[in-house]
Amino acid sequence: MTAPLIDPFQRAIDYLRVSVTDRCDFRCVYCMSENMTFLPKKELLTLEELDRVCSAFIRMGVKKLRITGGEPLVRRGIMTFFHEMSRHLDSGALNELTLTTNGSQLGRFAQDLHGAGVRRINVSLDTMDADKFAQITRWGRLPQVLNGIDAAQRAGMRIKINAVALKGFNEDELFPMVEWCHARDMDLTFIEVMPMGDIGNENRLDQYWPLKDLRATLAQQYTLTDLAERTGGPARYVRLEETGQKIGFITPLTHNFCESCNRVRLTCTGELFMCLGQEDMADLRPALRDNPSSDAPLEEAIRAAINLKPKGHDFDYSRQEVAGQMSRHMSHTGG
Repeated sequence: MTAPLIDPFQRAIDYLRVSVTDRCDFRCVYCMSENMTFLPKKELLTLEELDRVCSAFIRMGVKKLRITGGEPLVRRGIMTFFHEMSRHLDSGALNELTLTTNGSQLGRFAQDLHGAGVRRINVSLDTMDADKFAQITRWGRLPQVLNGIDAAQRAGMRIKINAVALKGFNEDELFPMVEWCHARDMDLTFIEVMPMGDIGNENRLDQYWPLKDLRATLAQQYTLTDLAERTGGPARYVRLEETGQKIGFITPLTHNFCESCNRVRLTCTGELFMCLGQEDMADLRPALRDNPSSDAPLEEAIRAAINLKPKGHDFDYSRQEVAGQMSRHMSHTGG
């Protein structure tokens, strides 16, 4: 059972994203509805169960483990889980333990995360304007996030800012955000808004700012050089020659990146989604909970799921409608 995980299209699966909670202390308009109904706690995998599943994936060849949510740092006892996972870094079985966060809790946990072996984190931040930040997150406070970023950098962690490109919202902040990240030696990646979940009155098509347009605007001020670099995710990178900094673009709509997909996503309830843009999933809970003394059924269930991984997703805005929209919220699968 230690053979590597290979999907039907001969892609090696070595990257697992794990949502440890569907809860968040923000309500970002492209991610959640304002009045979310969260899962009962009894439906969530325990931290011990999350450890079993992640450890099984690591035995089967996963080298990168990214913890997500919701907001992963609002889960009670989550640092216990990070410290348990660090044993796989110590053994050399895992190359990287990392997380994606909204930054709100980094002031509390940055030093502890570094102690657990986390060296690189992604912080979701779409605007540097406090009023707009409150608007986009509904509940968020920008100073708290900026203080968290400060704490993470003091702890010695590398920061990458993830900014969702939103037409009519943060277009005017393109150059200030690039300059801010450069001044603080942080990487920056822009993401096209994805059609996921019922978000009330928000219109995905109205929000959609194609990254080819963003890139063209960026090229008015900077010389962009395409980089061959890959970091195990969907981003494509350029270097700004005038500053030397690296800018990433995640373009699920204008450029389908599925041909090199090496990842799957585990939800906090034990559902394994083989593709962010498809509804198909495999429920690992029965194999996990019905066999407390053996991981063999769990490993068999994981392999069966990987054998169903699709070739690609179906996101498409080209017909002026949100084709390929997913019914689940982004917070359910952790992005």
